[in-house]
Amino acid sequence: MTATATKSPAAAAAKARSAGPDRSAGRRRSSTIIVTALLMVVALYFLIPVYWVFVASTKSTSDLFSTNGFWFAPTFSLWENIGRVVSYDDGIFGRWFLNSAIYAGVGALLATYFAAAGGYALAKYEFKGRNLVFGTILGGVLVPGTATALPLFLLFSQLGLANTYWSVLLPSLVSPFGLFLCRIYAQATVDTSLIEAARIDGAGELRIFHTIGLKVLTPALVTVFLFQLVGIWNNYFLPLVMLSDSELYPITLGLNNWLSQVDRLPEFYELTTGGVLLSIIPLSIAMIVLQRFWRGGLTEGAVK
Repeated sequence: MTATATKSPAAAAAKARSAGPDRSAGRRRSSTIIVTALLMVVALYFLIPVYWVFVASTKSTSDLFSTNGFWFAPTFSLWENIGRVVSYDDGIFGRWFLNSAIYAGVGALLATYFAAAGGYALAKYEFKGRNLVFGTILGGVLVPGTATALPLFLLFSQLGLANTYWSVLLPSLVSPFGLFLCRIYAQATVDTSLIEAARIDGAGELRIFHTIGLKVLTPALVTVFLFQLVGIWNNYFLPLVMLSDSELYPITLGLNNWLSQVDRLPEFYELTTGGVLLSIIPLSIAMIVLQRFWRGGLTEGAVK
């Protein structure tokens, strides 16, 4: 009995160590249930519209209004609707899709690079007026895009760039929030001694930025890229103000053009719902592929 009692505490301690750290401290079962329930409600809030879009895109116009909106109709018309979407008006939807890919892809990539360069410079270089520059840029985060659309249109009209790809692409290259995030991230992660060592080895400032800065900033860059990609892809008001040629429309403006014709031609309901379903596929893929980098970028430095 004595030997058994002596070994029990040691065995219990060994078992506790093998089970890993205790993460239940400060948690109650009731709070865990409440948090889980709230997260489920939030998840449903975001997923139900996507589910509705998928269900609606499988229906004909008559089924769309005569059946339950959250359940499938007897006739599954998804492939027929998608076929009409991609073939209507000589495949204009494909042109809109390509335009959105150009605006969002090129715009997000260049905006991320410029944000990284600006954030890195503000974080690692000492110069007069640095805080003033950063404060001015930070103020740009508070300015909504709709407030600058009309002045940009007047400016681009004088430059002869209105109703061109440049009128949508150039404003997308500026990301005040991205620069703010990159500056904060560079201050926390880019070691000044590492930069000094590279300078001693003879590396120039651009080479240091591209080989060291960008590599260390990768999680933040992915975060900025994802935010910028989603923002440009879903942008509606700026293309509405800038563009008059339907050949230059992004998906958002093109689908709204179809939706405006449903009173005259009800079959545009099928085109609109099918087009919306196709338009969310690239964003879903981007979120799935980049979300692990996104989480890492937002939580980096939270625990040292």
